[in-house]
Amino acid sequence: MSGLTMEQLLAAARSRIREVSVEELRSGVEKDAVIIDVREPEEHASGHIPGSINIPRGVIESEVDPRPEMGGVIAPELQDRNRPIYLYCRSGGRSALAADTLQKMGFTRVASVAGGMLAWNSTR
Repeated sequence: MSGLTMEQLLAAARSRIREVSVEELRSGVEKDAVIIDVREPEEHASGHIPGSINIPRGVIESEVDPRPEMGGVIAPELQDRNRPIYLYCRSGGRSALAADTLQKMGFTRVASVAGGMLAWNSTR
C-alpha cells in the first residue's frame, strides 16, 4: 500500500482551506487579525512580513493545545479560535498544511497566504 505524495497532501489541504493572495493581505486585514509566519526561526529572522509573529509549523498544535511536557503555555495569539489568522511560509505549502490543521482544531477564520514570502517579495 502506498501513501500520499506531498503534492497530494497539499492538494487535499488546499481543497479544505481558504487561501488569500499577497495583494489581499496587503490591502488590509481585520483589526484583530494575527499574521503568523510558520517557517523556522532562522527563516523568520532573515526577513518576514511586518507585524507577523513566528510560530513554526512543527509546534503550532502544541501552541494551541499545550502539553505539560512542553511547558504548558498557550500562544496568546491562538487563544481565540474565532480570531482571524493569516498564515504564511516560504511558498505556501507549510502554511496550507498549518491552516488545515488549525481548522481541524476548531479555528473558524484561518487563511493561508498563497505563494508565501516568495510572492510577498516579488510584489514589493
